[in-house]
Amino acid sequence: MRTGSEPRTARSALRARFWLSLWGLLWALFGTVAFLITGRTGWAIACGVLLVIVTIDLAVVLRHIRQGPHYQPGPDIPPYRPPDDHA
Repeated sequence: MRTGSEPRTARSALRARFWLSLWGLLWALFGTVAFLITGRTGWAIACGVLLVIVTIDLAVVLRHIRQGPHYQPGPDIPPYRPPDDHA
């Protein structure tokens, strides 16, 4: 729940998540190809599954980056309860 006490300049970690996903994508692709070449199908399947998961994550991250920043309502906007001020 948003209380309104969050920093106004808070930034998302989407760029870092993008680069980490890209790094994981490259390693999963490398692992899949390397294990297929060496004949270790079990490990190749495991790396292939990881490759699919990382690709989906990368697509989600790119979608969120392209959407841009979103409006965050203040604490005075329902359904959020304003913080109790006992001054």
